[in-house]
Amino acid sequence: MGQMVSGERFEEEAARNGGIIKHGREILFQAYNWESHKHNWWNNLEDKVTDLAKSGFTSAWLPPPTQSLSPEGYLPQNLYCLDSCYGSLDELKALLQKMNDHNVRAMADVVINHRIGTTQGSNGMYNRYDGIPISWDEHAVTSCSGGMGNKATGDNFDGVPNIDHSQSFVRKDIIEWLIWLRKTVGFQDFRFDFTKGYAGKFVKEYIEESKPLFAVGEYWDSCEYSPPASRLNYNQNNHRQRIINWIDSTGGLCAAFDFTTKGILQEAVKGELWRLRDPEGKPPGVMGWWPSRSVTFIENHDTGSTQGHWPFPSDHLMEGYAYILTHPGIPTVFYDHFYDQGVSLHDEIAKLMEIRKQLDIHSRSAVKILEARSDLYSAIIDDKLCMKIGDGSWCPSDPEWRLAASGDRYAVWHK
Repeated sequence: MGQMVSGERFEEEAARNGGIIKHGREILFQAYNWESHKHNWWNNLEDKVTDLAKSGFTSAWLPPPTQSLSPEGYLPQNLYCLDSCYGSLDELKALLQKMNDHNVRAMADVVINHRIGTTQGSNGMYNRYDGIPISWDEHAVTSCSGGMGNKATGDNFDGVPNIDHSQSFVRKDIIEWLIWLRKTVGFQDFRFDFTKGYAGKFVKEYIEESKPLFAVGEYWDSCEYSPPASRLNYNQNNHRQRIINWIDSTGGLCAAFDFTTKGILQEAVKGELWRLRDPEGKPPGVMGWWPSRSVTFIENHDTGSTQGHWPFPSDHLMEGYAYILTHPGIPTVFYDHFYDQGVSLHDEIAKLMEIRKQLDIHSRSAVKILEARSDLYSAIIDDKLCMKIGDGSWCPSDPEWRLAASGDRYAVWHK
């Protein structure tokens, strides 16, 4: 399964079932970093909505809104309590209202792989949920994480009770909650956290029942590196195939973050731009095989920010954006790059977004790669846009191409 063949077939079905956004003109904004919980966040974002709308973002991914044992929101407990370290329920509602007024959709970060209990179960672990809404007992928790439910259908998230999605009562409660987030709270899109932890067929059911306008999953798998120096392998087909198999398992209803493209691009910009053409002459990430379900990004709250688990080289950011904002897939811009690193970076990113929109480059646009060597990558997209990144000097031979934007080691042309 996988590659493009199943892709388009599932896509048609997806459009029928989920009413998912299908036109592919999305540009996403990750609206927080790992430290945002310290900064009165919903109010801070409310001040940014006008600029986000003007810049052309269609959806903003917000941090997990529920009460959580960790301030960042990734250890949820009471799913119906939306007072969090990011702000109060009223502040959240004001933000969502303003986003709605400006036609920027709100994406909820859905953390349903695990949930922190309130009381001890029979084995002394905190894996019961007495005294709060969705008051499950130990049967809602996988046997691999100390509960009395079934074995997990994915990887275990260590140290906390993992939710057993194979239980129909669990799925019923989660679906009700997702519908509440959609209909009552006002979120329109969903981002599913740690989807390696439970089977994709459950994500499919959750999307079918709650009908988000757009959904994306975090299926974060390690790329392949070779000893002794842990050098990234040129061929990452196995890596992207695993992400594609996961998208397939959701019936194509859920897009996925293109970790393959991120991993390759951050090595490529260090003078190895030959990596950006696969042996078939296509882009080497999920983008090259199933672009309409590939959500591209160069950094997030885990890989960058103050965690820095897998960072993009900071002196090559604009090359990264020049690549993802001119190419197919659904590009994502990270908060820190847009608002925390100076006005010129903000404006350069916004300019590339404007060009993408003007030329109608979308998630299914066709890429023709012209050059991919150590110091130069160049490509033509949809025969409407031409771009290059890298130290090598280059410009298109046809005089019809006119310069649209340029900066440190990148340039974009249009006709």
